[in-house]
Amino acid sequence: MDKPLRIDHALVLEEPMNIISQEKTIQGILENAKTIAVVGFSRRQTRAGYYVPAYMQQQGYRIIPVNPYLDEALGEKAYPDLLSIPEPADLVLLFQRSEKVAPFVDQAIEIGAKSIWMQLGIYSESAAAVARSAGLEVVMNACIMVEHRRR
Repeated sequence: MDKPLRIDHALVLEEPMNIISQEKTIQGILENAKTIAVVGFSRRQTRAGYYVPAYMQQQGYRIIPVNPYLDEALGEKAYPDLLSIPEPADLVLLFQRSEKVAPFVDQAIEIGAKSIWMQLGIYSESAAAVARSAGLEVVMNACIMVEHRRR
């Protein structure tokens, strides 16, 4: 009976540390990122893939739209993939289904991005592990606009 209690106790103690670590990661990304490449940028203004990057642009971040079906968005040239962007991006913001993020994480590593942010509802522990092992900061399942407004 003691063993399950210790396991439960250990799990309870780990949770606040994970929250604190995630908060520090989020704060660091929001403070240090200047250029955000947005994979899955939407042409529809009612979609989060449009209005979230638009909000971030209004807050002073440079937005680089990544969508093979767009030529430009928010006054910026759009690119078909991360490898086509001719300048550095600090952060890669993903608006893709969880099962589709791995190739974009690989591309983010290849272009030298410092961070990966998977929007609310997007989660891939395996892709996050690859990103972290390459030295990138990772946020999963969180809205960058909501987090920015909280600070």
